[in-house]
Amino acid sequence: MTASTTPQRWSFLGPSGTFTEMALRQVAPLGVELDPCQDVPTALDRVRERLSDAAVVPIENSIEGGVNATLDNLVSGAPLTIAAEVAVPITFVLAGREGTRLEDVSAISTHPHAWAQCRGWVHRNLPDAVYVAATSTSAPAKALAGSEEPGSLGFEAVLCNPLAAEQYGLTVIAGGVADNAGAVTRFVKVSRPGRVGEPTGADKTTLQVQLAHDRSGALLGMLEQFSARGVNLSRIESRPVGDSLGRYRFSIDVEGHVREERVQAALIGLHRTCPQVRFLGSYPRLDARPVIVPAGTSDKDFVVARAWVQDVLEGRSL
Repeated sequence: MTASTTPQRWSFLGPSGTFTEMALRQVAPLGVELDPCQDVPTALDRVRERLSDAAVVPIENSIEGGVNATLDNLVSGAPLTIAAEVAVPITFVLAGREGTRLEDVSAISTHPHAWAQCRGWVHRNLPDAVYVAATSTSAPAKALAGSEEPGSLGFEAVLCNPLAAEQYGLTVIAGGVADNAGAVTRFVKVSRPGRVGEPTGADKTTLQVQLAHDRSGALLGMLEQFSARGVNLSRIESRPVGDSLGRYRFSIDVEGHVREERVQAALIGLHRTCPQVRFLGSYPRLDARPVIVPAGTSDKDFVVARAWVQDVLEGRSL
């Protein structure tokens, strides 16, 4: 088989039956080979090591905010870039082995973000239940279904999506257990860096920016780089750098594309004033909503302004 016909291989947070797999199937080409991984860092490292062509991982949840495992890994290893985003509505069931009743459940396993979205229901219906953390929503479902001695796992039930419960042959003990029926998780397709694509007019750019820690007004200075160029921020979250207390980097989504003049000008300003800036990709917004460009910040405005400065330098305009 030639290289041109070799099917692509995409990694994702596994095992099979996770919300991440559901997101992957929305953006993956037909015939892609699926590579379920035990955690987010493994899925991303497979791309870095050229064992996979792309990875799909969760990056933001409407209830818990940013997914730290993804945000931190994207800046801790070799560069990767986000190429696409997709949102998946989140629906949970409480599932167990056949014959398990609600009153039999003393411990529940799931991913931390899933637990955060269901803990109100658990508190009301199983106030004494113990939480057992898992690497994904489907990993404990798979373990529970495959265990010959379920009691040895430390939990009798799992919080997972209905697909995982069906796939692993578990019985749904209770459905609709999420505290917020409108919960959504945002996932991103991540690949190795390459030539940046062209803007669509409805784009998003993701950055990681580290603040200087030895001067006042550092955060204000960072934000001014965006506001002065008419670049709107749709998300900003702080993450500790990790080497000492009081040192932070910010994960930021801005409205616009790096090929647009105003976004480039903001990045130049950040690069001048911040100790570290990492570009993590420009890609189409999942809602396809066109970005509103404030007056005076369009590409044409920047071109005209530069031409005027050049005229001044050449003595053609004073």
